Amino acid sequence: MTGSLFDDLDAPGSAPGPDRPGRARRSRSPLAVRMRPRTLDEIVGQQHLLRPGSPLRVLAGEDRGPAGPSSIILWGPPGTGKTTLAHVIARGVSRKFVELSAITAGVKDVRKVMDEALTDRDLHGRTTVLFLDEIHRFTKAQQDALLPGVENQWVVLVAATTENPSFSVISPLLSRSLLLTLQPLRRADIAGLLDRAVVDPRGLNGEVELSAQAREHLLDLCGGDARKALTSLEAAAGAAFSERTRAPEGDPGPEPEDAVPAVPVITREHAEEALDRAAVRYDKNGDQHYDVVSAFIKSIRGSDVDAAMHYLARMLEAGEDPRFIARRLIISASEDIGTADPTALQTAVAAADAVQLIGMPEGRIPLAQAVAHLATAPKSNAAYTAINEAIADVRAGRAGPVPPHLRDAHYPGAGQLGHGRDYVYSHDEPTGVAAQQYPPDELVGTDYYRPVDRGRERQIGQQLELLRGIVRGR
Repeated sequence: MTGSLFDDLDAPGSAPGPDRPGRARRSRSPLAVRMRPRTLDEIVGQQHLLRPGSPLRVLAGEDRGPAGPSSIILWGPPGTGKTTLAHVIARGVSRKFVELSAITAGVKDVRKVMDEALTDRDLHGRTTVLFLDEIHRFTKAQQDALLPGVENQWVVLVAATTENPSFSVISPLLSRSLLLTLQPLRRADIAGLLDRAVVDPRGLNGEVELSAQAREHLLDLCGGDARKALTSLEAAAGAAFSERTRAPEGDPGPEPEDAVPAVPVITREHAEEALDRAAVRYDKNGDQHYDVVSAFIKSIRGSDVDAAMHYLARMLEAGEDPRFIARRLIISASEDIGTADPTALQTAVAAADAVQLIGMPEGRIPLAQAVAHLATAPKSNAAYTAINEAIADVRAGRAGPVPPHLRDAHYPGAGQLGHGRDYVYSHDEPTGVAAQQYPPDELVGTDYYRPVDRGRERQIGQQLELLRGIVRGR
């Protein structure tokens, strides 16, 4: 459902209409817009940014202090108040609000705003607050166009992004801006917002009631997104009101004119109709992508199979490419499990092949099987550590000549150079292991691979001691 609860309602605070006795007429704007806070004190959550004397309060003109920043970047998940903060800042005295979307605006649009802002400042003493939504979608050239206005304070730039600005905003703009991180709203914050929206004249004005079950459902599935919670509440209220006004079979006729109609109640069924799937915060190219997959791999490494399943489900529900997940499992099988359970890599590779063959949604099953195997397997990063240490030595210059007896002796003249001379063929030895030098001289006796005392590597460790003893002539 879009728009407000009643299609024929007008501006807030106007008198009740003759067609709806006792009901205040409200704007056609969506509930989330009507309930937008007008001051910083009305904002729910983000208290870490709203302490007395904070830059936001100074910038909004609500607290005295040193001159506020000329530019701020608001970084946080959807529905946490980025647009609201921009509107509150713009409500200051002698301020003009201009909003651009990075999806539709170009360099020409930015320069036009800057020119008008300079004129407004110099001729009319009016400050322009430029709200730029989704700044991470701006190209470098588009962001460069913002620099003169920010640096010379032609505008107060309020930029919003759901992605890490360190990766998506150019350094010159970052250095001239104050970066403020918004946190996901707590359940209690959104609960208070829903309760207020039900009774507030700007909201539903007490014309419907919200049942406890419906309230819990909205809180469960909104994912900490205030906008989604209010939009779903409005849709559920519309469903409740429509059901209330439908005449049942055998309708005895209209009620007396002086009868007071019962207030419709938003039930869990209405809430489920409005919101039947939880909001999943995830951006496949941004911060959430890296944070969730990091938690996924670390849960497998930490042997918490339940947490690993949660993050797997979270990625799948958000539409992550299952082939990417499968590749991460293959890496994890070698990096964190290795030869402590050699079958883990086989399972991970098989899961990747299965996903390619059967696709989704069935591909979730072999992925889950692989996650269960890897998370519960004994862990060892011995092979991972071994190759890293060996590479570090090579990069440090510890790569001496190959011992002559190991060099290629298959081309004419190699024998005259001593290549292959005194090489001992391992299969000719009774144990199948020959005592001879294999590494360059400066690496003789260096141990890279150190098996752990877990899983199959416990047995490998015992075998390795015997092998090194024979090879090194001990």
